[in-house]
Amino acid sequence: MSLFNTIILFWIALALILFPIQLFVAAPYGRHVRGGWGPRMPNRLGWFAMESVSLVVFAALFLSGTSPKSAPMWIFFALWVAHYTNRSLIFPWRVHTTGKSIPLFIVASAACFNIVNAGLNGLYLGFLAPAYPLAWMNDPRFVAGIVFFGLGAAINIWADNRLIALRSNGATDYSIPRGGLFEFVSCPNHLGEIIQWSGFALMWWNLPALSFAIWTAANLIPRSLSHHRWYRNRFADYPAQRKAVIPFLL
Repeated sequence: MSLFNTIILFWIALALILFPIQLFVAAPYGRHVRGGWGPRMPNRLGWFAMESVSLVVFAALFLSGTSPKSAPMWIFFALWVAHYTNRSLIFPWRVHTTGKSIPLFIVASAACFNIVNAGLNGLYLGFLAPAYPLAWMNDPRFVAGIVFFGLGAAINIWADNRLIALRSNGATDYSIPRGGLFEFVSCPNHLGEIIQWSGFALMWWNLPALSFAIWTAANLIPRSLSHHRWYRNRFADYPAQRKAVIPFLL
C-alpha cells in the first residue's frame, strides 16, 4: 500500500508541474484547434474514444476486485459510471460538431490520462480499499461530498445543455452564451466538474480520489482561462464583468 500511495503522490506532483505550462499552452482542440499537431480524427469519435476508457477501466477493476463491496462503495461506483456514461456514450453524440476533427495526439494523451486515473481509482476501490461501513453514509464527509457531487454534476450538465442549444438552429459558428451562471463565468461547465470531483474526493476520502480532484482543477482552470481570453478577443461586446471559472474571483 505504501508503494501505491507513493505512485499517487508522484501523480499529484505531475499535475502540479503541468499546471503552469497549461496556463500558457492551450490544448489544440475545440475553439483552440490549430495546425501542426499531426493527423486528426472525427470529433465525436475522438471524444468517445478518450472518455470511454474511464468507464471501461474503472468498471472492470471494481467489478473484478477482491475487496468486499459495501453499499457506500457501490454508490461510488454508480456515480463514476453515471458520469462517464454521459461523457462517453451520450454527450459526444449530442454536440453539433459534424465535420469537425480533433488531433489524434490529443485523443491519445487524454486516453492515457484516463487509463491512469481510472486505473488508480479502480484499483484502489476494487482491490485495496477496506470495505466502507454502512455508517459511512451518515458521516458528514459523505453527506457533504455527495451534495457537492450532485451540485457540480447539475451545473456541468446544465451548462453543456446551454452550449449545445446555441447551435440547435443549425448554426456552426461560436456565439456568446448567456443566462444563469454564464452571466458570472465563461465556463460554468468546467466549474461544475471541479465542484463535482472535489465532492467525490470528500465523500470517498482517499488519496486516489484526491488526485483526481487536483488533476481536474489543474486541467480545467487553465482551459477556462484560455476560453475566457478567446471569448474576449473574439467578441468586442463580451461582458466585462465575467470571470473565467470562479464567480467574482478568477
